[in-house]
Amino acid sequence: MKKKVIFMFMAIFVLVLLAACGGDDASDGGSNGDAEGESGNLIIYTARDQTVVDKVLEMFNEKYPDIQVDVLTMGAQEIMERVRGEKSNPGGDFWWGGTQSAFMQAADEDLLESFTPSFDEAIEAEHKDPEGRWYGEMLLPEVIMINSDVLDKETGPQDWDELLDEEWNDEIIIRGVLPSGTMRTIYSAMIYRQDSNDPEKGYAWLEELDANTKEYAQDPTNLYLKLARQEGTLSLWNLQDILIQAHANNQPFDYIYPESGAPILVDAAGIIKDAKNKANAELFYEFLFDSETVVELSEETFQIPSRNDIDPDAMPDWYNELELKELDLDWEVLSENEMDWMEHWDNNIKGQN
Repeated sequence: MKKKVIFMFMAIFVLVLLAACGGDDASDGGSNGDAEGESGNLIIYTARDQTVVDKVLEMFNEKYPDIQVDVLTMGAQEIMERVRGEKSNPGGDFWWGGTQSAFMQAADEDLLESFTPSFDEAIEAEHKDPEGRWYGEMLLPEVIMINSDVLDKETGPQDWDELLDEEWNDEIIIRGVLPSGTMRTIYSAMIYRQDSNDPEKGYAWLEELDANTKEYAQDPTNLYLKLARQEGTLSLWNLQDILIQAHANNQPFDYIYPESGAPILVDAAGIIKDAKNKANAELFYEFLFDSETVVELSEETFQIPSRNDIDPDAMPDWYNELELKELDLDWEVLSENEMDWMEHWDNNIKGQN
């Protein structure tokens, strides 16, 4: 009888051990699934156009339906300030969209994770961080935007300095500068373009531009409305958003590529330091730069990819016909001085001429 009891207890003990091991296996399996980014959450801070965001999320959700994606859209500078303020307790996982100046600054402040993706070798050295803290997703020429119901490529200003002509007084509407990475970069490039060693010459140029500026729109939507209503006929903006508004949203917009060249931004992305959903952020990173995603976004949202290994035959006609002429800029100098230059503009130039 005692032996039966002992055997019974031993059998129960073995079953408990097996159940525990089985539970451990199941737990490990679940952890590995999360580590591979197959389920869970993902919080994205983005400065990208809503048309692009909607398209990419539709594609990503189709491929990874078990990942709950939440997106907060704001200006690139607003993202910088938010990520900086949340450094001790990050609220976001992935930063999508912003200038290389902003990402260089974020990397210097240790706000971004190092990560070496599968596409690392397809990105030129000048379009990524040497420690893998950010990668340029696409190239973004900054050009002269026109209302195509009033102006065309021949009748509008052909270069930056022509914007200062009296002809364009009260015809220019500018998207609010400080919250916008695009506008901060354009204005910083204009300062650098006058004299990289003497910002006063650039400030003088911006004073003349301010004199011709009718209004500063609070956000891109407001800018598009005012231009479409012909409250102004000109602006300075990025090529991709102009083409999206013209072709996808039937807005009366076109662009003039400045004769002397354009600042060509590297619109970048990166994983936020200590992201709570890092695995899913890595997964989104890989998806965003996947060659199939790149080609589809070029076809539908007019993106100029930073990847150097995309087959030109797979790209749309508009891309292969584009001739890019870049302003000669030192992006490290711009990154180092942008904040001081823009604070001076905001305090001493904006609306005062």
